[in-house]
Amino acid sequence: MIGTLSGSGPGAVNPLSSPLSGPLTPTAAGGTTAGREKSFTETLAGMIDGVNEAQQRGDQAIERLQSGGIEHLHEVMIAVEEADISLRMLVQMRNKAQTAYEEIMRMQI
Repeated sequence: MIGTLSGSGPGAVNPLSSPLSGPLTPTAAGGTTAGREKSFTETLAGMIDGVNEAQQRGDQAIERLQSGGIEHLHEVMIAVEEADISLRMLVQMRNKAQTAYEEIMRMQI
């Protein structure tokens, strides 16, 4: 049976909330921004830091496995796969940004 769009219960579907929902504050340029919005640079730096941390956790898990500190191989595999997936996502984001930049540079003025 198909669930309802709102309400509660096992088949209910809740609407998505926007990460930018919140009080709007005026900017110097005359527009408005959400009060808790991060800049693109801050968001990108946070994502890079997250990928770096995932890579370090994967490396540490491998070292603990080699030294006998971890008994279960699946814990190491999970840490390594998380690092791999996060790096792949970051590379794809870089590729999309590069493609967008190249497309903008090809535009005629």
